[in-house]
Parts: sequence; structure tokens; C-alpha cells
Amino acid sequence: MSIQYTHPGKLLVDTLQRIYDYGMTTTSGGNISIKDEEGNIWITPSGIDKGTLTPADIMKVTPSGDAVGCHTPSCELPFHRAVYQCRPEARVVLHAHSPALVAFSLVGASPDAAWLPGAEKICGKIAFSRYDIPGSLSLGKIIAAEFAAGADCVMMENHGAVVCGRTISEAFTRFETLDFLARIQIQASGLDGAPVLPAAECCKNAPVWENFVATYASPDECALRDSIVRFAARLYRQRLVYTGALTISARIKDDDFLVTPKEIDPLAFGPGDSVRIKEGKCESGKQPACIAALCREIYRRFDWAGAMIFTKSPNLMAFSCTASTLDSRMIPESYIQLRDMPQIKFADFAADPLTAVGKITPATPVVIVENLGVIAVGKNLTQAFDRLEVCDFTANCILLARRIGKVRPINQAQVDEIIDAFKLPR
Repeated sequence: MSIQYTHPGKLLVDTLQRIYDYGMTTTSGGNISIKDEEGNIWITPSGIDKGTLTPADIMKVTPSGDAVGCHTPSCELPFHRAVYQCRPEARVVLHAHSPALVAFSLVGASPDAAWLPGAEKICGKIAFSRYDIPGSLSLGKIIAAEFAAGADCVMMENHGAVVCGRTISEAFTRFETLDFLARIQIQASGLDGAPVLPAAECCKNAPVWENFVATYASPDECALRDSIVRFAARLYRQRLVYTGALTISARIKDDDFLVTPKEIDPLAFGPGDSVRIKEGKCESGKQPACIAALCREIYRRFDWAGAMIFTKSPNLMAFSCTASTLDSRMIPESYIQLRDMPQIKFADFAADPLTAVGKITPATPVVIVENLGVIAVGKNLTQAFDRLEVCDFTANCILLARRIGKVRPINQAQVDEIIDAFKLPR
């Protein structure tokens, strides 16, 4: 059994700050609560600036209904209390108004978790509830009825979304994944391709690694570990990834490399959490990302490859989830970094991730995997990150351009001029 040593007030402030910083709610919007083992509900206050909230602002509501603290509990307390009553295992209720989720709520729809492998497991059952007055007892009953029927996420008509979880981490990851699903599907609506839904599990054939005991970390390894932590946080800050959907790897030397563990929180892991894999053996006591074998094969085949990032962003995933072609030739600067980007069918990758290796060359260092994201390979982490960032930038530019007119790539003669001018590999 894991014991929580962080005060509920700090947990709520840190989580709501993260939601606010990433544009998933407004200054006055959103609320979170934690129910402790004594039955107290710790909840964010009503009408307090979410950008300056402190633990001292958090309100405690006792089982008898007394409010303890210097403010008024959130006006949405009724539905928080109602959810806890119908879901005894729930310890966190989180409600916020991300633009993407509000957009879905305005049209009476819910994001489809089937678009991304693993999203259904994270989000659980997604339900839709009819409108009622915010903060009312009747709204609490409506929402609680959906949770009582087994929902883990509830879209609220003309309002936003509310999720529950056994821990604050589970609730936050659930909400963030739901938000990314909404963003991806909204972006994909600007493309012509129909949604491609995966019909299989990914990484079901992940290898079992032999272990070795690490007794020394060289300065080079330590520097790489620090860099992986920095780039993970940078990817997250720029909304190029959501919690649990990132793999970063960097080569120490030869058949010796680092890779992030499974399902990381990009803001909550440190240098020591990356997993070292040396000559086919895994650092003892750690579990590497499920595509660690793919990382190893890339390094074994290509002496020019020193780092790899595999992630997803709403702009990129709009193309990936509709099997639409992301044409880097639209923007000359993008083509210089990305070249042509081959695509891999989800079924092929799910059966054997090593199929991606056959698509990677010095002339095609970026590969898009249907429903899963993009693989960017570089000589170092900076180049791999740059390619990923340029890839997302290009996808965003094309999606925006399609709203105002017909997009046109540069022609083959102009592409050849770029290859010659910048001495790019063919």
C-alpha cells in the first residue's frame, strides 16, 4: 500500500496550476477535490485566481458539511460530493474547461478514445450528461448518475468535462488524455481522410530483457541523462506530448544507450529514472519503454544515429490518425530538416515495431506511424528534438492554411535545388 505524504492542499494547487498553465482552464474556471481517509473533502475555493493559488487557499469540507478555511468552497461542491457518494473508490474529482473539451460539449459529442491505442484504458468509460445550472444540486445528481453507471469521464453539455480517479495522478492523466483526444479530433476535422481506428494492441510482443547491475555512470552518461530530462520537460511545455505518451532515447556509445521508462510523466522523472541498455541487457530494477528494442536496432544499424524521440502532438496526430500525407515540401525550411516522411501502418508496427527501421535512412530521418505518432532520429537529442518540433510546426501550418485556401507544395525541380544547395543526402 502506498502512503501519501504530501498535503492535499499542495497536491491540489500543483495540479490545478499545471492545468491552468497549459490552457486547460481559465483564471476563474475549473475545480479539483481530494477526499481523504477521514471523509474530509479538500477542494479549491470559489472565485480565486487559479494562477496564484496557494495551499492556504484550499478549503476543507468536513463529513458534517462544515467548511474550514479562509474562502468559500467551489460552487461545484455538490457534484464533487455526489460523485464520492456513488463511487466509494474515487479519491479525486477534477473538473475543468479546456477549449477542446468545451467545443465537444457545445455540439453534444464526446471524444473517441478508440483513436489512440491505450487511451480507452486511461480514460475508461466516457459518458455525456445533459445541461443543468452550474453549481446546482440537480447538476450534481445528473453527473453522479453517469458515474454511478460506470463512467470515469463525463462530458457536460455546454460546460466542459469532469473526471474521477483513485489518485490525483490518475485523474489528471485521465483529463489530459481526454483533452488531447479532443484536440486531435478537432485538428483532424480539417483533413480529407477518414479516421483510421487501430484494431490491435501495440507493443504486445515487447521483448523480455536480461538484466545487468550498473556500477558506474560516466560523465557522458550523466550528461545524457540530464539532457533527456530537459527535453522531456520541453516537449511537455510545448504541448507536443501528454503524460505517458513519450519515449526519448540517446546513445552513450556503440551498443549502449539510454531510454525513458514506460509511461513517464515528463515533469516528474529525474536523471536516474532513464533506463540503460547495454549490449542487449537492461539495467536491473527498471522497465524500459516498450519500443526499446526499436531504439537498439536503430543504433545498431546506423552509425549516424545518436538519439531518437517518439511522441505525438495534436497537429501531427491529425495526420497520423487519418492516414493523411504530411507533405514537408510545403515549406522549404521544413523539407531541409524533415525530408520526405514515410508512413507505417499501425497493424504492421503493432506486429513488429522493428518494421520502422526499414523506413529510416539519412534521407528519411522522420517516420510517421499510423495512430501512434512520429519517430524523429538525429545525430543527437537537439537534432531529434528540432526535427520533431519542425514536424509539428509544419503540420500546424498546413492545417491552418487549409482553412483559408488551397495549399501547394514546391515542385520537384525546386526540391532538387534545395538538395543540391544544402548538400542533403539522396
